[in-house]
Amino acid sequence: MDFYEAIQKRHSVRSYTDAPVEREKLDRILQAAVMAPTAVNKQAFRVFVISTKGRAEDFKRIYPREWLAQPPYVLLICTKKDKCWIRRDGKSYGDVDSAIVMDHIILAATAEGLGTCWVGAFNAEAAKEVLGLPENLEPVAFTPLGYAADGAFQKMRKSAGELVEYK
Repeated sequence: MDFYEAIQKRHSVRSYTDAPVEREKLDRILQAAVMAPTAVNKQAFRVFVISTKGRAEDFKRIYPREWLAQPPYVLLICTKKDKCWIRRDGKSYGDVDSAIVMDHIILAATAEGLGTCWVGAFNAEAAKEVLGLPENLEPVAFTPLGYAADGAFQKMRKSAGELVEYK
């Protein structure tokens, strides 16, 4: 699948099979994360690959939707708060870098025929507790990672004319 096809096909999957994800696919997805650009190349992030097996209750504490724990894995991107680049005006780029990394993960997963769903509305304190995260790591986003149980979706987007301005 080429890049533009992956962009077109990517959508939020909220129903997964329990089919295993091939290690080769997972490795390619994680390599895409490693290749993501970050501010000043600090690479101040950490990706966690979390097996869902036997952890449904843990995931319900983090995000109360059953579909999060349906596929074999959930991935978490965290910012290393003490290592990220900070702009002169004090703006930390940790969240921006983490978003770029997660987008690489999600597009790579799509190219591999896997489903994902960006999850940002989670309980950060529960995530830190359940996963035993150290103080310097801030959870930014989760995504389930697996094979979609349903193939039907309709992507709705505004036109470029509504979203792009030339100055």
